[in-house]
Amino acid sequence: MMSMEPVDDTIVALSSAGGTAAVALIRLSGPDAESIADQITDGAAGKALERRATRAKIREAGGRVVDDVLLTVFRGSRSFTGEPVVEFACHGGRLITRKVLERLTEAGARHAGPGEFTQRAFFHGKLDLTQAEAVMDLISAQSDLALRAAHEQLEGRIGQQTERLREELIGTVAHLEAWIDFPEEDIDPDTGAGFLKRLVELREGIARLLATAEQGRVLREGVRTVLCGLPNAGKSSLLNLLLGAERAIVSEEAGTTRDTIEETIVLEGVPLRLVDTAGLRGEAGGIEKEGMRRTLLEAGRADLLLVVVDATLSPGEAEPHLPETTARRVTIVNKADLGEHPGWAGHAGVRLSCTTGEGMPELRAAIREALDFGEADWGEHSVAINGRHRDCLRKADEALVRAAALLEMSAAPELAALELREGLDALGEIAGKVDAEEVLGAIFSRFCIGK
Repeated sequence: MMSMEPVDDTIVALSSAGGTAAVALIRLSGPDAESIADQITDGAAGKALERRATRAKIREAGGRVVDDVLLTVFRGSRSFTGEPVVEFACHGGRLITRKVLERLTEAGARHAGPGEFTQRAFFHGKLDLTQAEAVMDLISAQSDLALRAAHEQLEGRIGQQTERLREELIGTVAHLEAWIDFPEEDIDPDTGAGFLKRLVELREGIARLLATAEQGRVLREGVRTVLCGLPNAGKSSLLNLLLGAERAIVSEEAGTTRDTIEETIVLEGVPLRLVDTAGLRGEAGGIEKEGMRRTLLEAGRADLLLVVVDATLSPGEAEPHLPETTARRVTIVNKADLGEHPGWAGHAGVRLSCTTGEGMPELRAAIREALDFGEADWGEHSVAINGRHRDCLRKADEALVRAAALLEMSAAPELAALELREGLDALGEIAGKVDAEEVLGAIFSRFCIGK
């Protein structure tokens, strides 16, 4: 794992996607960025105007031209990382980019580790830890809502909200500790109803942020949507229809799907992770039985169940036996074009034909209604915390609960102050305001090289 201490060497990496492209971006960052760039460009970097693309030739040690590039110089702390940066826009061939990187390392640069550019931006105060995490959320966003949430976080909204809570708690801790340490100053202890009211208000602020955790998970991971039903109900046909492509094999033979198939679509701005599963029936053997076991496992893990039934069969014959689950559920009465069994009369399921596509608008509307994840429904939830933020907020909340209990019991106020300090540390950990090397290492290790 890379060191979490600020370093003073100069790093380099390919910051655009790997492979062959028209243009590749190589980023050089550190105190010697400009001098290293000068070594391989006949001094072009030192002559370049700041933040202005300048044409230059990168040369081998013997003088042979490696590539004709555009370089941009960012001097002082006026860069993404907060240290001198030189960026090279070179031709995007694999060999050319490798040669340019080799020349830069020969001149004194070190290959950057995952997330090291963003790590340096964090250490130089350009980003707090929530904003650093938002960089990867931005890169991996799969929907408009996820993109909007990543932008909000990158602009510092989660950091600002947690910092406000932290500042309020600092004031509360300071007041309590002043009363403990300086009894002769006649400081109002305010440890009765007024002090407890402050803790209640802080917990309410924490609760508002915690309420966005599920939305955050959905935006980052997608709604786990499991298609289930009896064999030949049309699950694979529905998967293909939703994807707009022939992803799953469709056959009249029962038991064609033996394993789960997973794909992602975006519906109403929210990613759905579609999982097509093996059909559920009473008698099966071998591989098909294992497929059914996996179906039940996936159904138990689902956020949303799309239960596909055959319209030509009675409800008793067509509906599968599923495990108890908290997942939301939409029943899809498929093969509606072949006629409907009288038993479905008055049933609330969505009528669909995977053959003709009739009923797809109604199905999309039913999914949207089941999830309440339309753009208008999200409102301020475009700011959505991630799992790490949730754990920190829970730790802070638990510390406040313990502090309040101690005060209500008239215990020594020093004990309550210790609990409040724990809450402070937990809130500070969200934006990286405390020394948490293991946390920082885990976060930046998930980044791609060059970011």
